[in-house]
Amino acid sequence: MERIVQRGLYFDELVPGTLYDHRPGRTLTEADNVLFTTLTMNTQSLHLDAAWSRTQPFGQPLVNSMLTLSTLVGLSVAQLTQGTIIGQLGLTDIRFPHPVFHGDTLYAETEIVEARPSSSRPGQGVVTMRHTGRNQDDVVVAEATRTCLMWTREAHEQHGTES
Repeated sequence: MERIVQRGLYFDELVPGTLYDHRPGRTLTEADNVLFTTLTMNTQSLHLDAAWSRTQPFGQPLVNSMLTLSTLVGLSVAQLTQGTIIGQLGLTDIRFPHPVFHGDTLYAETEIVEARPSSSRPGQGVVTMRHTGRNQDDVVVAEATRTCLMWTREAHEQHGTES
């Protein structure tokens, strides 16, 4: 019987200019927001105080932008980096052009911007990805550029660390 293990893509499979849509999306609830906000010690009233938030410009609590960013990246993991990433090197150009509210559903897409072999680590490559998050109305709510160190398939198999 053939066995297939779910994994992300190897460096050799990530082609600049390719756009990946990540599904399903994730509906962010009030419980998610309160739990994440309190776990991370963020006491911002915009995330925790519904009565006060109603007096502010958006008229309701906002989902913590760090939860939005974490979910945006997380939505890409199964399709792109599960078991094939060595490490995240950085996040840049992070923007939140539109707020996320309780009950909004976040959908993610990732464009492979650049992929180059590592100059110092044979069998590995550096990949730059541009993540875009949209809500259920197709409004862009988050953007981030992410750089990762990725395995090539051959080096990963030789290393004996397939997941």
